[in-house]
Amino acid sequence: MKVTAEEQRQVEEQVERLLSGQGSEVGICDVGLELSKPATLRKNVTYIVCGVIFNEKEEVLMVQEAKQDCYKQWYLPAGRVEVGESLEEAMKREVKEEAGFDCEPITLLLIQEQGPQWVRFIFLAKVTGGSLKTLVAADQESLQASWWDRESSLPLRGRDILRLIEYGLKYHRNPWHPVCLPLDLSCRHVIQRLVLVFVGATEQIWVLLVRVPLPHLPTAAALKTHAVTWAANMVVQEAVPSSYSDHEVSTLGVFSVQHNGRQHGRTDGVCLNTLVALVPDRVQRDEDGLRVAWPAAAAPPPVENPRYIWVEVQKQELREKLLEMTKNTSLVPIHSLY
Repeated sequence: MKVTAEEQRQVEEQVERLLSGQGSEVGICDVGLELSKPATLRKNVTYIVCGVIFNEKEEVLMVQEAKQDCYKQWYLPAGRVEVGESLEEAMKREVKEEAGFDCEPITLLLIQEQGPQWVRFIFLAKVTGGSLKTLVAADQESLQASWWDRESSLPLRGRDILRLIEYGLKYHRNPWHPVCLPLDLSCRHVIQRLVLVFVGATEQIWVLLVRVPLPHLPTAAALKTHAVTWAANMVVQEAVPSSYSDHEVSTLGVFSVQHNGRQHGRTDGVCLNTLVALVPDRVQRDEDGLRVAWPAAAAPPPVENPRYIWVEVQKQELREKLLEMTKNTSLVPIHSLY
């Protein structure tokens, strides 16, 4: 059964909203909900926020740690989201407490995760007020703050921040994805919403949908035993089980992040609106173990589960946007640290 013309229009509008950085309430979780518990800060999820801030010399703001296990070492302003905070509020609080500055976020730069129980949101931000924290103001949050030229010797708490600084510098010099700031929309679990596309040999493009109650983009709950983006694999396994092993499920990036956090245990979840590509494994092996290059597929693998349907994108402008995004991803990256 195909979708009606009106359903096709509504689905393409859903996709266009996500491509423009908008979101929508998560009314249904299609996959994995029975294996997932509601997100609750301090119990089963931890969100970390981190601020990357440059001055006019492209020096980066650093803070000297006061904690005993990393005493006097340097790191980016960062810390845990507290109960009742939004992601932006948490980032601004951490920068103020640790570095002395008021700031405003410019965009999300990167999301890192170790499953739904630990997710780090890295922001590029700018100073809007306050003053640099000095040793006179040292407290349990930090000893002091300083601008680092990235060349002089500095004892770092961890080298992981070097990648974050490079991402920030790259965006600071030449923004390579649209501004992405968290949307104030509540969610109970850690969810991945998928714009899951398949590109055909002649550049037709299909989007996978869940049929009921009305055709919509799939949503899947993240499992604590896997990376957050494994949720996309669960959807593909359910929709096209026989073809799953012959394809790569690749989460290309994040259109937007939905989070509210006002009601502890009820709105502590996040929804990551993502672009996912289902890509045929074009290099396979024959019965002798020799590599065989397979031609590009003309159409997506047939759906085997009646809950799902492939819908070919008809709107030319939308098709061109999706094609461009699959070739030159200009979205917020999400990296698994598993």
